[in-house]
Amino acid sequence: MDATARNKNVVTRFAPSPTGFLHIGGARTALFNWLYARHHGGKFLLRIEDTDRERSTDAAIDAILDGMQWLDLDWDGEAVYQFARADRHAEVANSLIANGHAYHCYLTQDELAAMRAKAQEERRPFRVESPWRDRDPSEAPAGQKGVVRLKAPRDGATTIQDKVQGEVTVQNAEIDDFVLLRSDGTPTYMLSVVVDDHDMGVTHIIRGDDHLNNAFRQLALIRAMGWDEPVYAHVPLIHGSDGAKLSKRHGALGVDAYRDELGYLPEAINNYLLRLGWGHGDDEIISREQAVEWFDLDNVGRSPSRFDFKKLENLNGHYIREADNARLAELVRPRIEATLGHPLDEAQQATLGTAMESLKPRAKTLIEIADGALFLFKKAPLEMDEKASALLDDNARGLIGQVEALLSGLSDWTLESLDTAVRQVAEDAGLGLGKVAQPLRAALTGTTTSPGIFDVLFLLGKEEAIKRLQTAS
Repeated sequence: MDATARNKNVVTRFAPSPTGFLHIGGARTALFNWLYARHHGGKFLLRIEDTDRERSTDAAIDAILDGMQWLDLDWDGEAVYQFARADRHAEVANSLIANGHAYHCYLTQDELAAMRAKAQEERRPFRVESPWRDRDPSEAPAGQKGVVRLKAPRDGATTIQDKVQGEVTVQNAEIDDFVLLRSDGTPTYMLSVVVDDHDMGVTHIIRGDDHLNNAFRQLALIRAMGWDEPVYAHVPLIHGSDGAKLSKRHGALGVDAYRDELGYLPEAINNYLLRLGWGHGDDEIISREQAVEWFDLDNVGRSPSRFDFKKLENLNGHYIREADNARLAELVRPRIEATLGHPLDEAQQATLGTAMESLKPRAKTLIEIADGALFLFKKAPLEMDEKASALLDDNARGLIGQVEALLSGLSDWTLESLDTAVRQVAEDAGLGLGKVAQPLRAALTGTTTSPGIFDVLFLLGKEEAIKRLQTAS
């Protein structure tokens, strides 16, 4: 789209409830809203919907803000906290009563239960049909606090031209007179959302398609107030790899878990979430700049996308290989220090930075880099894992001794000289390089997996490498 054609008046929002972490589906919703606003040069707003006072926590709010910042999804202005706007929500409800679009309802819980039972008996959907809708307010029972309900339209139909789902129509008879204010005067979610979206100037509501039914109820409220109607875009939810609803076993974790427990980079998460339900031809690797340039709602699919950890891992591996070595070293250092139980000194930090070029080509997560780097900071004698220990038989120890003798005499400790020396031992023994490299790897790292053997020797340095070989031979 040409820059001159973009709509700078676009305002989107992300509105999570702080009853838990920022889960991966919510992160995708935030990303789509952020990209749409940035693509059009508009605004992206953040609203914390903290009206559920029993379940909303400061820790959850902090986790949401932290997750947004980690994903680099910056919002415009200050975050709006919904609970603090309760008086404004009630003000709107009272204005609806005044203009005849809402009413006080005094149905008791027993009466509602009887209505629900009758609907079940008649096998029809339960919708509140309140006798108080058109009664004179003067008939209100003395001393009883009722709720406030919207007087929803009963005739005709409501059609939404959804930017993802297409044209969707619901008969107005299916929309009941839902509650705006509870009997204690507190606003409901349905009222609060509509008022906040209007007051924040939101023009485009991009959210999961589990909210599609809510859109028709919210639109009834918007029209009752005579407010501008937003553009809706209801995005299909993310499913697991087996097509079932996304759960923890599929990857429905908080974004903090992807960072802290699984070792993913934020650019990989953003790229992967972007491709979950949106596409740009056959492009898989999409930079932030390209995403802002290309993103629009036209290419959001109507079918649920499937979360695939293998694809995410491969994508993360790509971004690890592209990442700056110093940045990677800083990201993995706390993991290594936690395992070792002590901080790395300056020399060790420098070694870690140097090691990134050798460690990152084979790694798909930061966890793998950290595990792969641990051998650099262990002291002889090394603790051997079972496979490494099995490799170190008498023949292997003899080969290690030959390598150690040859390396001890090297005057320059370079990749080229190390390559030449180890290959010479293999050639003299009539063996392939791998037959010598594997026991060497076990002796030098205590494991059977590591960067290339010449990189291992070089990174350890002459003194430490010789000491380990002497211990193992």
